[in-house]
Amino acid sequence: MKLHLGCGDVYIPGWIHVDARKLPHVDRHDPLDALDIEDNSASYIYACHVLEHFPRARVTHVLREWHRVLEPNGILRVAVPDFGELVKLYRQTGDIELIHGPLYGRQDYSKNIHYTAFDQRSLVAALLGAGFVSAQRYDWRKTEHADMDDYSQSYYPHMNKEYGQLLSLNMEALK
Repeated sequence: MKLHLGCGDVYIPGWIHVDARKLPHVDRHDPLDALDIEDNSASYIYACHVLEHFPRARVTHVLREWHRVLEPNGILRVAVPDFGELVKLYRQTGDIELIHGPLYGRQDYSKNIHYTAFDQRSLVAALLGAGFVSAQRYDWRKTEHADMDDYSQSYYPHMNKEYGQLLSLNMEALK
């Protein structure tokens, strides 16, 4: 089983889609921090720009829940806004509007609010602290969901995937 947690509008064929919103392609409406899924039952979990929607004090709990659901040697692929790159973008442009969305969420519905930020060191520490045995960056171009335009492919300037600045921190963790 492959789970796409917090899938939003993105549909990946062959995956089970879990989201709070009742969208046509969503298979389950489980809360992402209390999944109604058996232990050790998923080979993959993909959570793109979801983890930052939980309060900092809940991040370890959420990651432990996702760890619980993964089978041994299962992979969690998580993408979050990259705080270091956002700071760099702000310093380059001086335009705070460019980083408001990634820092705070779009806030266009009640669950679209960001409660925390991550850089690579803090995300790796959170993943290892939740029980994952390793964590490293992944290249979105080398995934089976590379054709899905989601926030793991957030660039500045927008859609400049060849020369732009990647604003997403994409990490893969092994159970």
